[in-house]
Amino acid sequence: MENPVLIFGAGSLGLTALDIFQRNSVVVYGLLDDDKNLHGKEFGDVSVLGETDDDGFLKLIGQKCEAFVALDDTRVRKKLVKMLNDRRHIQPVNAIHDTATVSTLASIGHGNLIAARVVINPFAEIGQHCIIQAGAVIDAQTKLGDYVHVGTGSFINSGATVEEGAFIGTGVTIVAGVTIGKNARIGAGSVVIESVAAGTTVFGNPAQKVG
Repeated sequence: MENPVLIFGAGSLGLTALDIFQRNSVVVYGLLDDDKNLHGKEFGDVSVLGETDDDGFLKLIGQKCEAFVALDDTRVRKKLVKMLNDRRHIQPVNAIHDTATVSTLASIGHGNLIAARVVINPFAEIGQHCIIQAGAVIDAQTKLGDYVHVGTGSFINSGATVEEGAFIGTGVTIVAGVTIGKNARIGAGSVVIESVAAGTTVFGNPAQKVG
């Protein structure tokens, strides 16, 4: 990536993205965050410059600067991505850690964070704006929809489908071939042995519906 990048979000996810870009020798222009208490704070030699809708910085994006959205809240992430699409006519770039192993036969969309030691195997399909935390394994022919969150150390086995907006907690195992429905939530440490309906929260081993 030749252009520097502007990171939206200065929380833990933003700092993870900052580390990824710096490890890949990408210049980070700065961080933007709506928490005024963070404005002016420095992380190494990178500062929190202002709010996420600051036109002075937004106008740099597309010509001189790339963008990356690093916020845990999916609704806020979607809003910022839409703003970048509509106002700047760009898609956020990917942040892929240098220790991640991504098959050349996998397909990956835009704006994804792929953290340290993640493995993405052949013919896996990763949508847009997903967060895949450290040590997660996305096995062969697995499909992740847009805005999916996969927690640290989770295993999504071959041929599974995780639909848009689903949240997979830390240390989850999803067996081969099952489908996790749109906006479903899988609690940390769960073992999912059958498909989960859209909007459902499950937890346990084997995972059972909560509430």
